[in-house]
Amino acid sequence: MTNSMTAFARAESGGIVWEVRSVNQRYLDVNFKIPESLRFLEPALRDLLRSKIQRGKVDCLLRIDRKVDDPTNLRVNQGAVNKLLSATQHLAAIFPDARQPTTLDLLNWPGVLEQEEQDRDALGLEITTTFSEGVKALAAMRAREGAELERIIRAKLLELADIVNSVRGEVTSIQDRQQQKIRARINELKVDVDAGRLEQELVYQAQKSDVAEELDRLDTHVTEVQSTLGSKNPAGRRLDFLMQELNREANTLSSKAIAANTTIAAVELKVIIEQMREQVQNIE
Repeated sequence: MTNSMTAFARAESGGIVWEVRSVNQRYLDVNFKIPESLRFLEPALRDLLRSKIQRGKVDCLLRIDRKVDDPTNLRVNQGAVNKLLSATQHLAAIFPDARQPTTLDLLNWPGVLEQEEQDRDALGLEITTTFSEGVKALAAMRAREGAELERIIRAKLLELADIVNSVRGEVTSIQDRQQQKIRARINELKVDVDAGRLEQELVYQAQKSDVAEELDRLDTHVTEVQSTLGSKNPAGRRLDFLMQELNREANTLSSKAIAANTTIAAVELKVIIEQMREQVQNIE
């Protein structure tokens, strides 16, 4: 499953607006920007998000474009008022000249005015429902972006496989030319060389420059990347590991190169792998 970690979605219902955006991140990092009076909704909202999103830095902004603090939806907390009056009477006995609080002062005191519980629950349900729609839209966009990333990576894998096949087809001829160069050089120097020792040295050089194992591993990693792209599980972390393995084999191939063509091929491989790695960084 190649969902992208970069996406944006907006959901709106009855003046409730959610804007949800995500970017690439190693783990899931969620940040909610909502009014403090609605902070009690956050745990449920987080759980809802986690059910759809595995990785990424996600910022969720809630905006309410309607008047939810209508006085008709408020009630006076009589218990809080009684405590405040008792406290002011106690202070008045100590400080007789102190100004007595007005009705407006009492109403402005935290906890004196409360929103009706029924209205708060209804608002919470509406906010959660709208958020769910926003998360679905975000997940859908991440899926669309991920499909495009998968297309790009698969195209790069074909380029990589072509280069590997090309190098494999030249390995034998390259080694033959290398041995011919060694024999020609010995003839130019006009020195007597033990035939058995020469053959041992040629075998050693052939083994040292043999890149068949690296090419086989590159093929194996390419197959594994293709398999991972087709998996139903989040693929980002595994793909990132496979990019490291591909790069390791490309570096080894470069270090063993004894011909300019192989060196150039190794460089091209590393360029393609880096291009894939940049795309993989955005996959969940």
